[in-house]
Amino acid sequence: MRTTIEIKEKLRAELLRRAAHKGAKGFSHIIEEALESYFGIEDKVANTRKKALSLKGSLGRQDAEKLRTETEKIRESWR
Repeated sequence: MRTTIEIKEKLRAELLRRAAHKGAKGFSHIIEEALESYFGIEDKVANTRKKALSLKGSLGRQDAEKLRTETEKIRESWR
């Protein structure tokens, strides 16, 4: 599918350079790979965030207090 995007001339030049290095006439394949990589990373970040948020409140009261105390000790040593 064809589409138009606005990019800086410097990026376009780099795309053309890399495409030529790979023996390609255009840079569609590079753009496609970049988008797939970007979306994959975004999905991983979202999944990691979701997992982290699902752990909220999963420590018991004693464990949470111990963690809080140890964290405060560490923070005090930074000062």
